[in-house]
Amino acid sequence: MPKLESLKQFEEIKQGETISVFTFSADWCPDCRFLEPFLPNLLKKYTQYHFVYVDRDQWMDLCVDLMILGIPSFVAFKNGAEIGRFVPKQRKTEAEIDAFLGGLK
Repeated sequence: MPKLESLKQFEEIKQGETISVFTFSADWCPDCRFLEPFLPNLLKKYTQYHFVYVDRDQWMDLCVDLMILGIPSFVAFKNGAEIGRFVPKQRKTEAEIDAFLGGLK
C-alpha cells in the first residue's frame, strides 16, 4: 500500500472519482500490527479502491483535522466527499473491515 507523501497528494487523491481509502496507522501500534496478516487479502478483494497508508505520527495535523483520535482507522473519500469512516475504539477484525469496505458506494 503506498504511503501518503504530502498534503497535496492527499487532496488530489481524495478528489478522485475512484473511492480512496486512507488507512491511518503507526508502526508502534499493536492493534495496527494485528491487521497485517489479513489486510493484504482485503486489498486484493477490493482492487477497485485506491488504498493509502497514513502514518499517524507523521501526519498528526491531518489526523486532528479529520478527527482521527484512534488507530487503526479507515476513512474513505470519493470526489472530495467523505463517504465512509470506520474508527471504532475496539480492535478491528477482518470481517468488520470487510463489511465496511463492502458497504462503500
